[in-house]
Amino acid sequence: MAMAYKMVKPPPRSGHAPAPQPLAIEQPWLTIDALCVCVRGLHATDGMNVKEECQRWFMEMKWKKVHRFVVYKIDERSRAVLVDNVGGPGEGYEELVAALPGDNCRYAVFYFDFVTVDNCQKSKIFFIAWSPAASRIRAKILYATSKQGLRRLLDGVHYEVQATDPSEMGFDVIRGRAQ
Repeated sequence: MAMAYKMVKPPPRSGHAPAPQPLAIEQPWLTIDALCVCVRGLHATDGMNVKEECQRWFMEMKWKKVHRFVVYKIDERSRAVLVDNVGGPGEGYEELVAALPGDNCRYAVFYFDFVTVDNCQKSKIFFIAWSPAASRIRAKILYATSKQGLRRLLDGVHYEVQATDPSEMGFDVIRGRAQ
């Protein structure tokens, strides 16, 4: 399929205003590409080591339903994703929200049970990427670049939610996505 392009001539200048100059970069060493590629010695292409326990806790939640949620964190020293918190079978969404820190990033998976409008009992698993505004920029970049490594191991996640404040992952948002 051939595409046709039309060249557009810029409008003529009126008056004697000088032509706009390109923006000068005062710190050429600080570019978005450089910032995304290297975060304090951790290269985004290297990825994070996901500990075996991360997948084991997820599978117990998914198949045995002995956990309601699992919260994961990145340990920068060991360059690994670890289990930070596990919610018991009686805990709900409020306990998950309380388990997420207000000043640091985390990943979480949540087993959501609900009843449809047809009165059918259903379950969906949500992956939540928690990146609050108060967290460090280095942590935000590290969590964003390492997310897919963990997501690949968590087979069976139905929906993904990216949240920077609690309103973006409120219970109504989760329920709306599930139905």
